[in-house]
Amino acid sequence: MARGTRSWAGIAILCFSPGGFAWQIAVTGPLEPIRPHTLPQPASRPTLRVDSSLVLIPVHVTAASGSPVVGLKKEDFALFQDGVPQTITHFTQDDAAVSAGVLLDISGSMKNKLGRASAAAEAFFQSASPQDEFFLVEFNGRAKLKIPFTRDWSRITAEIAHAKASGFTAMLDAVQLAAEQMKHARNSRKALIILSDGGDNFSRRNLRQLRSTLIESDLQVYVLGVYDQDYSVRHSAEERRGPGLLDEVALDTGGREFPVASIDALPGIGRQLSRELRNQYVLGYSPNAMAADGKYHHVKLTLIPKDQGPLHTYYRRGYYAPQE
Repeated sequence: MARGTRSWAGIAILCFSPGGFAWQIAVTGPLEPIRPHTLPQPASRPTLRVDSSLVLIPVHVTAASGSPVVGLKKEDFALFQDGVPQTITHFTQDDAAVSAGVLLDISGSMKNKLGRASAAAEAFFQSASPQDEFFLVEFNGRAKLKIPFTRDWSRITAEIAHAKASGFTAMLDAVQLAAEQMKHARNSRKALIILSDGGDNFSRRNLRQLRSTLIESDLQVYVLGVYDQDYSVRHSAEERRGPGLLDEVALDTGGREFPVASIDALPGIGRQLSRELRNQYVLGYSPNAMAADGKYHHVKLTLIPKDQGPLHTYYRRGYYAPQE
């Protein structure tokens, strides 16, 4: 995507983690039955765009428990670009359909984790709406589009359930392929869902190149992590670096990590991830000094203190300006 063409999107990465990261999910109490998610017809929702005079920043706010915080107003946020305060002129909170790409790691390191990866995907899809669409990319030493965009998510879960693990891991290349496929999405809200342990030892692209792609494409990364419990023995350096790699990508794009402590927690986590992808605040502003310089501009968002305890915000940390 050329710099200056502004649209926003999201990525979710489903992996596996023992916890210990900054973001944790607490699932307490009995789980309620999963019910299909329904949305209003697309005609009732405006299509959000960003041009040379308007910057849109999708924001998700959670409480300390990890549950979404709703009901905030424009006055509850403060925005800064390159350290300069900005006036928020656009503010919405909507429930939108999602175009999502599922990236499944079938490398050798996933041999004993594919069962949990399949359960995680099933939990996420149970909250899908009829307007959602999905595609599937599988990767080991090579990334391949297995199923193009479809609204029949059962095709994807069936493919994942029968996947076999072997070979090296080219996760960053798979993200690049999925970002290209996302150009065919029909919904304005987009996500990439990657089921992996995060290790990468065979990609042609590096993290710096991937970060540029994600920023220019306005893609958000969510990490749903379930890794091995002990990385001190019998793990390669790439596997040990996997959780940190995924965490870094998620933070850069305004997403966050969802650690999975147990299989029993997956239904609740799947519903929470689904809610976060659809229910976001969208803040828009016209920069006080918009320069068509093609450069990256840093964005900082803060919450005006409220009597709701500590709140966490997840948002894109910047954007590329248009270039003449």
